[in-house]
Amino acid sequence: MFLSTVPVTISSIIPIAFGYLFRWLYEFTLNYGLTIFLFALIVKLILLPVSAKQKKTMMKTSRLAPQLKELERIYGDDKTRYNQAMMDLYKEEGVSMTGGCLWSLLPMLILIPLYYVIREPLTYVLRLDYTDILAIKAAFGDTNPAYWQLAAAHSKGLMDLSMFGIDLSVIPSWHIWRATSWSDIGQFLIPVVSAGFNYLSMFVSQKLNTTVTTDENGERDNDAAALANKSNKSMMLMMPLMSLFFGFIMPVGMSLYWIAQSILGILQDWLLTTHYRKVYDAEDEEKRKRAAERAALEAEKERIRAQRRAENPDGITANTSRKKLEQKKAAEREAAAREYAAKNAPPKPANEDAPLSGDPERPYARGRAYQPDRYKNSN
Repeated sequence: MFLSTVPVTISSIIPIAFGYLFRWLYEFTLNYGLTIFLFALIVKLILLPVSAKQKKTMMKTSRLAPQLKELERIYGDDKTRYNQAMMDLYKEEGVSMTGGCLWSLLPMLILIPLYYVIREPLTYVLRLDYTDILAIKAAFGDTNPAYWQLAAAHSKGLMDLSMFGIDLSVIPSWHIWRATSWSDIGQFLIPVVSAGFNYLSMFVSQKLNTTVTTDENGERDNDAAALANKSNKSMMLMMPLMSLFFGFIMPVGMSLYWIAQSILGILQDWLLTTHYRKVYDAEDEEKRKRAAERAALEAEKERIRAQRRAENPDGITANTSRKKLEQKKAAEREAAAREYAAKNAPPKPANEDAPLSGDPERPYARGRAYQPDRYKNSN
């Protein structure tokens, strides 16, 4: 019996359930690769509420990017105050700083029980008795301790673990120059394609998230979007590299599962973004209306101010204080007095500005105007 082969414990419940589902899908499709794709689709559907929550958190975080940019401008290099203000903003908007990361780790937990199901198909998929498994192992040999059940199920004809002529039960080799068949080439390409789709999935998700990054006027803020993407650059490189690394130390079927997850993830991101963007587009439309109303009100105020300046260039109104009026009148009287004095002043003599010495080059020299006895005592 299957349950006697695998004791039912907390850690074995999920692999046992996955084994039943995997067997049913395999009997329905009779294709191991298609079974993996359908299994990935079912996992996506099961985790859809979790993925929707994660997507909403990520989009809301991207939407706060303009406010984070303003906080960065205000606090500058004071990282302590900036981080505190950022945490206060997230708390006020109901955004969890770790929510997006935690939800994104949940699909990774699916890989652990799935790894056991793919690694041990005799136990979890075919549900063979323990004595039968030992007999097959003794007959097959212990050449591959970690994944011998995969090799035995495929070589003994118990399951067809191939797709398009590619054996999905083996660990691929990165020595592509040693490939001798299409199966070897395909086994090398699947982990590489898995890493590529992983990067593409994260790139598309990031681009879709920043489509809702708008400023207070409801217009797209590219600078704030770039700021929001800055923290994701390392993740966009690390995850594909991890996918590539694990792809060459695990059976090819695991990489095929990651490819299916990435393709379905791109489709899911597009659908969820389309759903949530309707709400954010409505908010942006309201922002644009309020911005247009503010602009129209400010333009009307400026028109009224310009009209008042044209009608009253001196700026005298009923609210002008008596002190200011008296100061203005005094300034006008002084200006009129200076103008009158300038008009009625006697003309200057022609030689008034001539130097006493008569020599412009030596204005203070003793010239013909010099009188040596001017200051002598007349007595």
